[in-house]
Amino acid sequence: MTPTPMPMVYADEPPHSELLVVQAMDPFNAEAPVAALVEFNLTPEDLVYCRNHGPVREFDEETYCVSITGGVDRELKLTVPELKEKFETVRVVAALQCAGNRRNEMGAIKPVSGVGWDSGVISNCKWGGVRLRDVLAHVGVQDGYSHVCFASYATLCQDDDYYGSSISLERATRLEDDVLLAFEMNDEPLTAEHGGPLRLVVPGYLGARWVKWLDTIIVSSAESPNFYQQRDYKVLPPTVSSKAEAKDLWQKYPCMTSLPLNSVIGSVFVTSPSSTTTSYILHLKGYAVPSPAAPVAAVEVTADNGNSWHDARITYQQGKWSWSLWEAELELPNKGGNEQSGIVMCRARSGKGEVQPREGTWNLRGVAFDGWGVARW
Repeated sequence: MTPTPMPMVYADEPPHSELLVVQAMDPFNAEAPVAALVEFNLTPEDLVYCRNHGPVREFDEETYCVSITGGVDRELKLTVPELKEKFETVRVVAALQCAGNRRNEMGAIKPVSGVGWDSGVISNCKWGGVRLRDVLAHVGVQDGYSHVCFASYATLCQDDDYYGSSISLERATRLEDDVLLAFEMNDEPLTAEHGGPLRLVVPGYLGARWVKWLDTIIVSSAESPNFYQQRDYKVLPPTVSSKAEAKDLWQKYPCMTSLPLNSVIGSVFVTSPSSTTTSYILHLKGYAVPSPAAPVAAVEVTADNGNSWHDARITYQQGKWSWSLWEAELELPNKGGNEQSGIVMCRARSGKGEVQPREGTWNLRGVAFDGWGVARW
């Protein structure tokens, strides 16, 4: 049974970035214009999207603490300063992406349920914090447990009495997977707007698992029972077209972890031809994100509906968790006059040969849309 939501109070929120496009208020949900995003390898804080299920609250880093409980040898509470003192601080570049990125494109196929998002619900940042595996080793994980659950009781929540998620214990403790209890973003203290003073960072997983204002970690024998783990952020079959039809199906489908191979066109600039030229140049910039299986290996663009493809240049890629930025120029025939218009598309390829599909598969929640990127000029 879903708890009755508590009254939400938004008057005391810290100021929000004025550079973002607001898609919903109370809770505040906003994304960056994608043309601005693709100008930066690391996303400036003012362009990092905001996805909230309740009010944003500010907390004192010196006293904020996280409790570690459940199947551990000793339960413990640690403040952020204690985390910094006891454990090595590590930094990793990773893309943070909302599951609903590009939801408006899926909604154009058929109505979906959720905040209407364009393609700017993504950011690429350098995250600093301590490894979750180091903290778990410090408290001692007992045998027979399979999951680590995360919760934030620090602020109110729309659909449950707290925000929660979980990942497998194996994923939480693999050294190479860089799961962090993060208190820095781009070498600066993590602000309240983005989950400070402490949030979870799970590189390669969708943002719904990256719990903000993290205050509780539970080693468990099962997934988190929270609404956002069990009854949201799941890909239901395309035959399920209403909340009523979905009601009894949530428990039958797995929670989302990673998002698919994807690419988007961020900006299009046309070099205007003179009346005597026979062609003009289309300048493109965009981003691509890896699949769970392999990093982005290539991005291709087409201006003739996929009949011919041209390689883009990967201009930025850092490690296995970052996004890839790309640029391309297409020379197209001048059909007469100085005014040109048309459609251009992009698709990504992974290092294991996966190819971004032309059409994304529709689902009720409008998540994981991965059709070819499309832009008009």
